[in-house]
Amino acid sequence: MRTEARAQPLTHAGPVPWSRYPVFFGLAAAALAWDLYSKWAVFADLGVGRISEWQKEFFGNAVRFRLHTNFNYGALWGFGQGYTFVFAALSLVAAVGILYWLFVRGGAWSWWLTIALGLILGGTLGNFYDRLGLHGWKDGDEQVYAVRDFLDFQFFGVFDWAIFNFADSYLVTGAIMLVLYSFKPEPRLVESGEPKAESQIAC
Repeated sequence: MRTEARAQPLTHAGPVPWSRYPVFFGLAAAALAWDLYSKWAVFADLGVGRISEWQKEFFGNAVRFRLHTNFNYGALWGFGQGYTFVFAALSLVAAVGILYWLFVRGGAWSWWLTIALGLILGGTLGNFYDRLGLHGWKDGDEQVYAVRDFLDFQFFGVFDWAIFNFADSYLVTGAIMLVLYSFKPEPRLVESGEPKAESQIAC
């Protein structure tokens, strides 16, 4: 009797390659540094609730870009206003989950996942910093626990895209990369079911 060949998920033996660590943490650190610096520079220059006199138009008048400082007390696109500390807690959970997925479950064997999750971690930490009020901005005597947004796009002169920041850009880019990765066929190892001659069993 001959056994059929079986396909099993391809797994990696041994620890994650060390090359993934500097790439992942370096990318996350660079993303975090640029996000925090850009927020600081724009808010220090414009203040809060201000629109820059400078603006740039693309494709004729189809797309207009300007700086518009604003505090977001929710998540991406303003969802969940007033739940700042809930999103802060979720940021911590996400950071721990990313590290576990990459370096315990072996996701870092994939360069694609390493880069995608590096961007997501950088964006998560950037907004987490703001939600803790570490930016130092106050509303009167009250500390502001909200994310600093300032990138403002308008399309066709009528549609205003939600104001965002670079951390949001990293999160969206990383999420898109994860979606694309999900369509990738899972690598599989095919184990030959052909037994050795001396162990073949007649049926």
